[in-house]
Amino acid sequence: MIRVSIGASRGEQALNEYSRQTPWYRQAAAAISKHMYLKSIGTMLFISLFFGAYFYLLKVPAYPTTVMPVTLLDRLIGFQPLALPLYISLWVYVSLPPTLLATRCELYGYGLAMAGMCLAGLIVFYFWPTAVPAANIDWTKYPDVDFLKSMDASGNACPSLHVATAVFSGIWLYHLLRRFGAPLWILIFNGAWCIGIVYSTLATRQHVTVDVLAGLVLGVLAANLSLRHRVDAGVIGKVRHPSI
Repeated sequence: MIRVSIGASRGEQALNEYSRQTPWYRQAAAAISKHMYLKSIGTMLFISLFFGAYFYLLKVPAYPTTVMPVTLLDRLIGFQPLALPLYISLWVYVSLPPTLLATRCELYGYGLAMAGMCLAGLIVFYFWPTAVPAANIDWTKYPDVDFLKSMDASGNACPSLHVATAVFSGIWLYHLLRRFGAPLWILIFNGAWCIGIVYSTLATRQHVTVDVLAGLVLGVLAANLSLRHRVDAGVIGKVRHPSI
């Protein structure tokens, strides 16, 4: 038993030494190269299953739909069609954390946590269908936004899963990047991107403030619960050196 403990301690020290000596971008590249097929297939399958359930609930609500209220912040933030690229960039953003995970155990844990959060949102959508109030905007003047509206009607609004998944991914990315020892500017860029996506949900009129706040709570809660034990155990983002 003592020998096992000593061996584990030495292995941990070796991993920490490797992390200190290896540039963060090389650690990230090493993690990206792990389980690439599992990551790509798993991400596509997850998104397909999610959108299947999401659009079904959107098109066939089980109960009367509640129109969400407009607040002062919604009136202060004007419609910004240029925010559309930020809104769409979510699908790149949410793919980054699983890409940077190095082990199957981490990938499965991350996937279960993300699935649990999305399932919680879908359950709310089923029992409490909601919609964003109609905006006094001629969408035909903004073809790109009009296309988004035709594909993703302003239903299933609260909590905003667009915001929840962005915040969930942002928190995971923050911890992973810190584990790699990424520089401050990368951490700031990550935070700015996440905030930009959250802002875009209001600026494109896909959500109102109440939806965003509910999505923030859901995303923060799910991320913290899923990271709590992994952060304490020091397993996030660690990439084993071939000689260890």
